[in-house]
Amino acid sequence: MKIKLVKQLLDAKVVCGEDMMDTDVCSACGSDMMSDVLAYVKDQAVLLTGLINEQVIRTAAMMDMKCIVFVRNKRPTQEMASLAENNGIAVLTTHLRMFEACGKLYEAGLNRDGAVNA
Repeated sequence: MKIKLVKQLLDAKVVCGEDMMDTDVCSACGSDMMSDVLAYVKDQAVLLTGLINEQVIRTAAMMDMKCIVFVRNKRPTQEMASLAENNGIAVLTTHLRMFEACGKLYEAGLNRDGAVNA
């Protein structure tokens, strides 16, 4: 799935990484606990979170994630956006709650392990 489809499905706004909208992502993870992200996420993933701090960006960069979606209208700081941009991570924000956002992505075929939903 392309990041631009993630943006469309979640009615999201781009904070940074507009040039990455044609990047493919293969899986998604919704969590506010970065320890869970470190334990369970695979490459080329989308991270959905409501946690606003630089550790989110650093965790995503370490896990080679391509996109972070902040849920519940959470907005990252300019420092976080700059850090994400420097690490090649697109950042989006959506008004949706995490449960609904994850459900929309799953329904569209994106899941946690990169397999296609049946």
